[in-house]
Parts: sequence; structure tokens; C-alpha cells
Amino acid sequence: MINIGAISEAGSLLPGGVVLTLLLTVAPLAAGFLLSIPLALIRSSKPTVSSTIVWAYTYAFRGTPLLVQLFLVYYGLAQLQLVRNSALWLLFRDPFWCAFIAFTLNSAAHTTEILAGGLRAIPKGQMEAATSLGLSRSQAFCLIQFPLAFRIVLPAYTNEVIGMLKASSLASTITLLEVTGLARQLVAATFAPYEVFIVAGLIYLGLTFVVSGLASRLERALNPLARSPSPSKASKTNRRLGLPALRTASDRPANRTGNGTR
Repeated sequence: MINIGAISEAGSLLPGGVVLTLLLTVAPLAAGFLLSIPLALIRSSKPTVSSTIVWAYTYAFRGTPLLVQLFLVYYGLAQLQLVRNSALWLLFRDPFWCAFIAFTLNSAAHTTEILAGGLRAIPKGQMEAATSLGLSRSQAFCLIQFPLAFRIVLPAYTNEVIGMLKASSLASTITLLEVTGLARQLVAATFAPYEVFIVAGLIYLGLTFVVSGLASRLERALNPLARSPSPSKASKTNRRLGLPALRTASDRPANRTGNGTR
């Protein structure tokens, strides 16, 4: 039998962890994105010692589970006497900051590779044109290179955002009471894991739906083809403003052959 009481209790209790879930998602994503911009520039440049170091960092964090990284930060660094005797202990003794650091480093590694791929995909002619216009390298990057790369990698970065949203549930393993942490507490009290985790899953599903919708709107806003009005919409606008109607290829007279025609 389905425990309706447990579902009702979960529906009233678990939304209280949404704020912490969003904080554990947005804050590491923002910090990781800022870190990834210079790292992506290095990663997409010619092979050097610095690009090799960045590759090693991204390979290590992308190739190991986020849960292991979280435990290394929360449990591992706490074992170092150097950390315990320094000002860093104020951060590493707090589970929130440990989760923030681990999530940021993981997100920065993934975002670096995503942005680096976008930067490599930009035709060289774009940068040559920027140089011919007299733009400096920083101006060309801010005005041309980065906007183009971001538009290219937006679908892949959306997957990273959704992945981090779902990965925020790992914070419950270090005593943080976000949605999954509250669900685990409620399961221990009600012994109804099926009902409680269904509600938790629906909350994550709803958040994922919102993120996907916002990303789709942003992608359309950044796509100049999507912003251009269709012929039908343009014709309606012209009629409303009293302007001449647009002529399309189908409206043009067909070329005819025969006597008296040229």
C-alpha cells in the first residue's frame, strides 16, 4: 500500500531544501565558470607546459567520481595537521564550503574542456578580421571570440548545469540538508523510502525542466536566425504599419517563353 501520509509529509518538508540545492548548484557553477575562462584559453592554445598542466587537472577531475573528490576535500584535508593549524580550517571544517570547493573544482574542469572545444571551433578568419579592424587580443576575445564560443557550446554547458544540479544531492553525504538530505532524514523517521524519494525525484525533475526551458530561451535569444521574423510575421507587421507587402519568390511572375516574350 502507498503511504499517502508519507507523500504528504514529504511534499511539505522537502521543498524546504530547494534553496540549499540551488545554492549548491549556482554558486559552484558561477565560480567554476569564472575559473574555466582563463583555463580554456590556455587549454585551446598551442601545446606548452601550462596547457599540459591544465590538461592534467581537467583529466583528473573529469576522470574521477565527484563523490570521491568530495570525500577527499571533506575527510582527507581535515586529516592534515597543516590545514588544521591554519586559517583554512575555518573553511574545511564547514561542510558547505567543502562541498562548494569540490563542486567548483569539478565544474571548472568540465567547463574548461567545453569552452576550449568552442574556442577551437571558431574559424581563424574571425580573429584575422578582428585584427584587421584594429582590435586588441582582449577586445577580440570579449567581443567576438568568447560570444561565438559560448553560443556554440551552450547545449553542452546546459548538460553541465543539469549534471551539477543532480550532483548537488551528493552533499547529503556530508550532513548537508538539501533535498536529498531532508529525504534521507524523513525516510529514517517514516520508513517509507519509496514514497519519499519519489517526491524528491519529482522536485529534481521540476528543477531540471526549469533549467532546460531557460537554456532553450537563451539559445534562441543568442541565435540571430531565431530572432529574425518569419515572412508571415513580417507581412502582418507591414500591413499593421501600412507598409508595402513583402514580395517572395512565389509572388514573382514566372519567365515565359514564346512569341512576343523576351
